Amino acid sequence: MYQYLFKPLLFKLPPELSHTLSLKGLAAANALNLIKYLHSQPYRERTLMGLKFTNPVGLAAGLDKNGDYIDALASLGFGFIEIGTVTPKAQSGNPKPRLFRIPKEQALINRMGFNNQGIDYLLQRVQKARYRGILGINIGKNASTPIEEAVQDYLICLQAAYSYASYITVNISSPNTRGLRTLQHGSFLEELLTALKHEQQVLAAQYQKQVPLVVKIAPDLDQAEIIELADTLRRFAVDGIIATNTTLSRSGMSACPKSQETGGLSGLPLAAQSTEVLRILRQELQGKIPLIASGGIMNAEIAQQKFDAGADLIQLYTGLIYQGPQLIKACLARAGIPLPQNKL
Repeated sequence: MYQYLFKPLLFKLPPELSHTLSLKGLAAANALNLIKYLHSQPYRERTLMGLKFTNPVGLAAGLDKNGDYIDALASLGFGFIEIGTVTPKAQSGNPKPRLFRIPKEQALINRMGFNNQGIDYLLQRVQKARYRGILGINIGKNASTPIEEAVQDYLICLQAAYSYASYITVNISSPNTRGLRTLQHGSFLEELLTALKHEQQVLAAQYQKQVPLVVKIAPDLDQAEIIELADTLRRFAVDGIIATNTTLSRSGMSACPKSQETGGLSGLPLAAQSTEVLRILRQELQGKIPLIASGGIMNAEIAQQKFDAGADLIQLYTGLIYQGPQLIKACLARAGIPLPQNKL
């Protein structure tokens, strides 16, 4: 139904408007009980980071930045949901237009810039949600915060979100906040991880629960940088890694004007690059840190490639825009998980 009815209509609208209307429509359908709740079905569970995932297919951060649609999105059958990226203070993000479709390439380019309503608003939405599955909260820094002071922004979000999150993702890899990716390297990364891991232990004692810290990394790293990053994340006992965020590369893209827009590229052109990062991480870490694959998962075959490269879990985003909710079912079936019929 999505491919033949909803997608043609949505793709006639500007991408950001289409995004908003899709989520509102999904929320309305959920409120009317028009969506079959797949997450209540008995799937093969996976335990990672001390968390029990009902299935290994999750929603990547970015689709629901403010936690407004948690219940509706969970009804599609995800094994876990990640919301955000959220920052300490609300911010409008980069000027519009900032989201571009490239249908020929099954790709998106975005330069959203962490547009969100701030951590307090997001946590209000989390408290109102009925969903009780695995919920990740993805945190970042405000654009107005100098990179030298970024640690404080991450600490503010970690402290606020800790008691509400199943796990917390530290986003240091978006290409759309100036200077953010420098946090993946050297003294910046050491300072950030020192502060966050210390605070994680303080909060664990305070709340009597251990909330895993996951780091989301960029695909635009060479092999030496990936190996160095893996070593640092292992030394600091990071609980998980998401590989990867969007890419600045336009390798293999067609010459259409939109393909040269500034921002992070996601979708099919990212798949191989992201999978290679995953493969190197698995080789270096030897299973010592759980790996979550995100980037270019447009069909079940690519999902299987991610698992073969070492992914413990996968996350979808751009694939949902192009394939619709049936992609979730296809990925789960490829992973050998029996599924009931999905009305969508």
